This record gives sequence, structure tokens and C-alpha cells, in this order.
Amino acid sequence: MESGRDAGADHEPEGLIRLQKVLASAGLGSRRACEELIAQGRVEVDGRRVTEQGVRVDPRVAVIRVDGERVPTAPGLAVYAFNKPRGVVTTMADEQGRPCVGDYLAGRRERLFHVGRLDSDTEGLLILTNDGELAHRLGHPSYEVDKTYLATVTGTVGPPVLRALRAGVELDDGTARCDAARVVQQLPDRAMVELVIHEGRNRIVRRMMDAVGHPVLDLVRTRVGPVHLGQQRPGVVREISGPELRSLYTAVGL
Repeated sequence: MESGRDAGADHEPEGLIRLQKVLASAGLGSRRACEELIAQGRVEVDGRRVTEQGVRVDPRVAVIRVDGERVPTAPGLAVYAFNKPRGVVTTMADEQGRPCVGDYLAGRRERLFHVGRLDSDTEGLLILTNDGELAHRLGHPSYEVDKTYLATVTGTVGPPVLRALRAGVELDDGTARCDAARVVQQLPDRAMVELVIHEGRNRIVRRMMDAVGHPVLDLVRTRVGPVHLGQQRPGVVREISGPELRSLYTAVGL
């Protein structure tokens, strides 16, 4: 990081760009608005609060925060939310010719990879990115990024079942528990249950519901950390940017 104005030059030193320009490019507002953020002491670069104008940073490596929230600035960064349809396998290519995630990314220049997996029968939110560290932290249970699922299951789900899910159920690879569980809708022969889990073992929701006697009929992942599926239709890929992207990076401690 370098500071000091050069009023007569528009050319930036190689790799270094004025901080207000970097902030504006990241969607924090106009350059004038970003200068105000700096002047108000709301911006940190590599752990140091910056209040003077004219600071230059390398957006490829600088860790920039505004009001304590990470502002991703690396050139070429790509982060997307994909609503994986049912019947699509979570791979970028499939040697058996089955529909796969990669089929929905044709023509994109970035080399993307998916964070975690959803089995073929499960619909819902997948994060796609070219940022390896973000992907690692989103997928690793030690960072405790919550994932929300909406499961349609057989039978009547009462309070004892919800308590068991929160307390933990024994699976063949160890105890699994929900951070939260609630019944969204109860019908005579089935229930819709919302589950919040921060780990990502294979088919964990289906196995947990089997263990408590309520097999899953239909399953959708609706949220990963601060990213919500909302009204996004199956098969749609949308870019994650602005406040949503900053919240995602902050959630994993980047």
C-alpha cells in the first residue's frame, strides 16, 4: 500500500490503484462517495484504518474492509448462485452423459468449480466460484457456515422428533445434529420440515431423517450462509455481487 497524491498524473504505478477507485469498482458507490467512506475512517486495508486520500493498493492481494465487512476486489473474481434442478449431477462433466452442472455454464470464460455437492435427487442452491479459499471455507465444517434445507418427509413430525434432530442422531459415520429444526407445514401423511445444518456430509439430511423414522420425499437447499435461493428458478445461474458478496466473504472470515 502506498499513499500520497500525484495531482498531475492519471497513470497508476504498475499493479497499484487508488483506493477510492477500487472501492467504486467493487460497488461501494461513486468515487466521491468512496472518498467520503475513507475520510470517515470506515475503510481498513490489510488491518490498518485508512483516512487519507490518494492511498494506492493492489486489488489482487489487498484485504479491504468497510465497516468491518470484507470487500472482495481481486480482478476476475467470479462467484455465482446456481439453483441445481432435480436430476442434475453435481459435476462439471459426466462421462455417463447425464445432465450435470457444467451443462449450465457453457460459454463462461471463468474456470469455475462448485462448493460441496447436492445429490442428483436434491434441488437447490450451489455456490460456483473460481476462488479456491472461499470454496474451502464454505465447505469446511470448522467455519460453521449454515446451510438451510426444506425437506418434505413422510408422516407426522412432532416435537420429540425435532428435539432428537437438534440433540443429534447417530449415523454410520458419527453423530449428526441440526442447528435448528422446525415444521413449516403438516399434512395428514407428510410434513415439510426446515433444517439448518453447518456440515456437509454426503446425503446428511436424508440420512438424518431416515434415522428418526421420516424418510425424505423431496429436498431443496434454500440457503448457504447469507446467500438465499429466494425466487430463483431451477437451472438459473446468477452472479453474487455487492452487499451479498461482501456478506458471504465476511461469513467465512475472509
